[in-house]
Amino acid sequence: MTRVRAQLRTIWRSEEGSTLPLLVGAAGLALVLALVVAAASALYLEHKRLLALADAAARVGAEAFAVEDVTPRGDGTLAVRLRPARVETAVEEFLRAHPVGEFDDLRLIRATSADGRSAMVEVSAHWRPPVLTLVLPDGLRIEAVATARTVLHSASIH
Repeated sequence: MTRVRAQLRTIWRSEEGSTLPLLVGAAGLALVLALVVAAASALYLEHKRLLALADAAARVGAEAFAVEDVTPRGDGTLAVRLRPARVETAVEEFLRAHPVGEFDDLRLIRATSADGRSAMVEVSAHWRPPVLTLVLPDGLRIEAVATARTVLHSASIH
């Protein structure tokens, strides 16, 4: 038993080859870190693209009013009253007319106007990581919410 201990001590005290495991470990850690950063960047960019789509859809919804929805105010300006059903229809038509093939399983969660002046759109899509499929094999569902308000500029009414 003492002979085995003596051999183990000489192996532990010897410094030959001790940098190779350290180098392999550092290279492995750097690779994992690079993959995590790539996946996080891809998720961030996909969310930004989904947010841009939600923003565009909200702007379309904010412009979904008819002439009968415009009323004069007492100060000579015009007011617009958005109807939730019109907002939802306009947003659905916009999403159908503009194919968004880069998004997996795009869903319109909500398109409405709660206050009659702003259109609110909530969309979601499925995101899959580009390289870390072992960690997140099913990916994630990401959501984006955007609000746009109708502003009608006009000359005063006489």
